Amino acid sequence: MNKSLGLIAGNGAFPILLAQEAKKRGDRVIVAALKEEADPIIEKHSDEVAWLSIGQLGKIISFFKDHQVTHAVMAGQVKHTQLFKNIIPDLRSAKILAKAVNKKAESILSLVIQEFEQDGIQFLSSTTYLEHWLCPEGVLTKRGLSSGQEADIAFGVPLARSIAAQDIGQTIVVKDKSVVAVEAMEGTDACIRRAGEIAGPGCVIIKVARPRQDLRFDVPVVGLRTLQAVAQSGARVLALEAGKTLLLDKDTLLKEADAAQITLTGIQIQG
Repeated sequence: MNKSLGLIAGNGAFPILLAQEAKKRGDRVIVAALKEEADPIIEKHSDEVAWLSIGQLGKIISFFKDHQVTHAVMAGQVKHTQLFKNIIPDLRSAKILAKAVNKKAESILSLVIQEFEQDGIQFLSSTTYLEHWLCPEGVLTKRGLSSGQEADIAFGVPLARSIAAQDIGQTIVVKDKSVVAVEAMEGTDACIRRAGEIAGPGCVIIKVARPRQDLRFDVPVVGLRTLQAVAQSGARVLALEAGKTLLLDKDTLLKEADAAQITLTGIQIQG
C-alpha cells in the first residue's frame, strides 16, 4: 500500500475511523477536510490536513500532489443538498458540473474520480482497511426477527433496490407491507426520523447498495448516529445489504443495538 494515503473527509465518524486504521497500518494520512462537512477531530488523526470547500476541486488535487499522494479514498457523507447551497465551484468543479448529464451522486462522483486520475491519483475502495466491518449475512444481534418483520423485509428489498438503481437513495422504510418513507437528498437518518413521525413504532428499515455499487464512493454506512435515529423513531429492525454495508465500530454498534432492543440483520442480495 502507498505510504501517503489521501483522504477526502466528509461528515460523521467514517473518515476518522478510516484514518485511525490507516495510521495503524503505517500510512501517512493526508486529509482534505471538507469544511462544510468534516468534524474538526479529523485533525488529530492526520499527518497533514487542509480545510477546503467542496467546490475547490483544483486545490484538493494540488494539495494531494504536493504531498506525493498517488492513492486516495473518499469517506464520510457529503450531503447532496450542498449542490443547491452557496458552493462556489472553481474551474475544475465547474467543468465537471457542466459535463454531468444530471446531478445524481453517481454521475458527479464518477467524473470527480476521472479528474483525479488525470493527475495520477487513483481512488481505492472506501472499505480499504475496514473490510472487517463489512456487514455479514444473517441476524447479528440477540433479538431475532418475527415472521411479520421478515415479510416486511422481503416486501421492501426489491423496492429498495429499484430506488437505489435510480440513484434516488439507499434506504426505504416499511411497515405492514406498506412503504412509509423513501430516502432522497435528506439522507438516511432524516428519512428514518420522518418514518417514525408518519407511522410510529414498529417500522422496518432497509438499506442497500446500488445494483452495481462503485465501492470507491457512496458506500452504504451505518454507525451509532444512524442507530440513534432508529431508536428515536421507534423502529425495531435495521436490515442491511451483506457484504456491501460498513458497520462502523461494529462491536460497539452491535452492543448498543442489543441495549436498545434493535435487530440488525444482514441480507444477501443476488445480482
